[in-house]
Amino acid sequence: MKPLALLVPFLLGSLLMAQTAPPPQTETYSGMYTFLRDGEFVQITIEDEARVTGFISRFGDGESDRGTFLDQFFKEGKLDGRNLRFTTKTVHGVSFEFKGVVERGDGKTPNDEGYHLLKGTLVENRTDANGKTSSKSREVVFKSFPEDIGASPHN
Repeated sequence: MKPLALLVPFLLGSLLMAQTAPPPQTETYSGMYTFLRDGEFVQITIEDEARVTGFISRFGDGESDRGTFLDQFFKEGKLDGRNLRFTTKTVHGVSFEFKGVVERGDGKTPNDEGYHLLKGTLVENRTDANGKTSSKSREVVFKSFPEDIGASPHN
């Protein structure tokens, strides 16, 4: 009977620890990713595990905005497991649609470039001054920036 008396407190302690242990942390894909050209990026924020907000910061390439930095906010975005899709608002006649997946890249930790990758199809929609719309589709891979890139040295 004595071994059982020793076992009961151990089992109760284990049960208590199991109930108070924090749930396993789910991986977040929020952050900054490369975009089409050097200096351009995509900022993604995953909210409520499915809703995606963010924006693309890119250089304008039209006659009126060439070289100007433009921010294109997401009109809508969704994450379903690892499947990601977003559509931007139109800025200067240009909008983007992305449909793809989030994958683990070569980075060893979230503080390494390319820890996560956005792989998929990017469609660029352009509407000219006459209202004519054209679309260009391409396969892309956007690499995550290191998580600590935005950290202040004073933290």
